[in-house]
Amino acid sequence: MILISWNIDSLNAALTGTSSRAEETRKVLAKIHDQDADIIAIQETKLRATGPTKKHLEVLATEFPEYEIVWRSSEEPARKGYAGTMYLYKKELKPEVTFPEIGAPEPMDQEGRIITLEFQEYFVTQVYTPNSGNGLKRLQERQIWDEKYTEYLKTLDDKKPVLASGDYNCAHEEIDLKHPDNNHHSAGFTDEERAGFTKLLNAGFTDTFREINGNVEGVYSWWAQRIRTAKANNSGWRIDYWITSNRIADKVKRSEMMDTGARADHCPILLDIDL
Repeated sequence: MILISWNIDSLNAALTGTSSRAEETRKVLAKIHDQDADIIAIQETKLRATGPTKKHLEVLATEFPEYEIVWRSSEEPARKGYAGTMYLYKKELKPEVTFPEIGAPEPMDQEGRIITLEFQEYFVTQVYTPNSGNGLKRLQERQIWDEKYTEYLKTLDDKKPVLASGDYNCAHEEIDLKHPDNNHHSAGFTDEERAGFTKLLNAGFTDTFREINGNVEGVYSWWAQRIRTAKANNSGWRIDYWITSNRIADKVKRSEMMDTGARADHCPILLDIDL
């Protein structure tokens, strides 16, 4: 079973844009399709509350004809066209789809950040974790989010094994970013956020990339767009994860990043698991 997760940074731009970056993004989408994944999770869709437009659906139907599509977008009182998540899953799969709210500080639960697919023997769920923001202005709310999210995954895990993915907006250890010494007070690498991720793993979950690949250095999932040399210099962060319930971690065959060439921002992450 192959699953892919990707923060796409605007589905509209990817599907209808005419810029060189849009072209690069479409090449990545084609590369994802070539993997023949069973399930594709997409974060930061930035779609309106009503979801994909007719044009978006037409493009997706053309490029991913084998897949059903479900989505969750940001809704009032949250910002319009903000955050948002989507799943594409093979049509022969018949999951029960839910759009959980976890009791997070307002308006995080209305920002379209979680979708869960329930299958007979396991859950597949994705998250787009809130960023603590410039000046860490949202750090306190982010800490509550982390606690509530961990509680939510535990409730799933109590029922059946969990495969969870997404943009967690946290580099867990110093090995997970190029310049840890300069970023201890930066969003995504604060002590508080890292402790929250540790608590998540300690609740019964495995970071599959580290489980499979050990302490390999210099492997990241995000490179800042605003710093032109970030990707070329591999000055990145690993903030996107596939995590699983501990009891199925030994079934993981591969957990890896997909190459996006010169395109900065997030890269897709791939999980190959024998379930």
